[in-house]
Amino acid sequence: MRSSSGASSGSSASRGGNADERKRKRMISNRESARRSRMRKRKRVDDLALEAGQLAVENRRIVAGLVMTKGLYVNVEAENSVLRAQVAELSSRLDSLNGIIAYVNSMNVLCGRTQGNGSNGGLWEPMMADVGPFVEMF
Repeated sequence: MRSSSGASSGSSASRGGNADERKRKRMISNRESARRSRMRKRKRVDDLALEAGQLAVENRRIVAGLVMTKGLYVNVEAENSVLRAQVAELSSRLDSLNGIIAYVNSMNVLCGRTQGNGSNGGLWEPMMADVGPFVEMF
């Protein structure tokens, strides 16, 4: 029986050796897996840092474009204000000139003058001396 118990203890020792070998292989595998996981994590952090840098550059470019566009907008608004003031001034002048024309026409009607009598001045001839300096201002 001794030989059978010796065989059984030898078999138990070889199983223990296999268990130790499996445990050692599993430990190596776990270490390798952890190393790969750390490498993936480091790569992900590096990729995110690179992306953050690129986004910061793009953000600065967009902000610079926005500042430039805002400056152009302010310039256009200022020019628009000047043009509106000019329109108001020119409208006022036009109203004044239309008033003068209406006055001259009414005076010609009161005086019995009509257009188309063949003279070069027509309606304007009698009044040009009176309104000449005023019209030259415009």
